[in-house]
Amino acid sequence: MPLKIAILASGGGTNAQAMIDKAAAGILDVDIRLILSNRPGAGVLERARKAGLPHLALDHTRFPDREAYDRQLIAALRESGAELIVLAGYMRLLTSAFLEAFAGRVINIHPALLPSFPGVHGGADAQAYGVKISGCTVHFVEEKVDSGPVIIQAAVPVEAGEDLDSLMNRIHGL
Repeated sequence: MPLKIAILASGGGTNAQAMIDKAAAGILDVDIRLILSNRPGAGVLERARKAGLPHLALDHTRFPDREAYDRQLIAALRESGAELIVLAGYMRLLTSAFLEAFAGRVINIHPALLPSFPGVHGGADAQAYGVKISGCTVHFVEEKVDSGPVIIQAAVPVEAGEDLDSLMNRIHGL
């Protein structure tokens, strides 16, 4: 039986698209119950629409505070029936109430090899540092940013003179 997941993303949705494609090909045994973005114009919502998947824009700027937003987020995710929450370029910190509501069931895709280069600009920070190998980490989410236990990592060599867009495209292709 496929794992019921919800994907949270804030931008274009390249990681979400990879999951959509792998699920459609039968490689990833998941049932995508909801794709949710905190930004109404995010490209990930169009990707979800094209794939015929349930999607929702929940604009965080329309809430008085982070806690109020996360309460609505929790309600939407519970209603979807998702068993696992996947952060795929979701650019918001989650409250402790959110993490308690889905304890042990929130994972993140981070574009660097953790524990090195945590944070919003992990891939860019790794490249600026001059690493010869970069990659991607999937980890459980805890309250501290990019600190949870690692589930899996994949590495890619950084090519001499490679620009950030090229490196990030190769990391996203993992």
